[in-house]
Amino acid sequence: MAMKVRPLHNRLIVKRVEEDEKTAGGLIIPDSAKEKPQQGRVLSVGPGRRDDKGNIIPVEVNKGDRVLFSKYAGTEVSLDAEEHLIISEDDVLAILE
Repeated sequence: MAMKVRPLHNRLIVKRVEEDEKTAGGLIIPDSAKEKPQQGRVLSVGPGRRDDKGNIIPVEVNKGDRVLFSKYAGTEVSLDAEEHLIISEDDVLAILE
């Protein structure tokens, strides 16, 4: 049974997008030497944050967007036996097109 998770406020659930395991010269990079990717696919988006008057300011990122986020952003969580990140919209640096 799939777990249903809905992020709150201006948070996003992101699945990291794995980078190539080879260098430009064809060398294979071992898992221990790889850095965690800073790109991911947005799986779920919260409704947005509230301003001082209580109005909701919608999130600019949409489900399905590929994003670039801060290196140490978010909290790692395991959902349906897969690793995901819950990050704030503020940690998104860019939407990749």
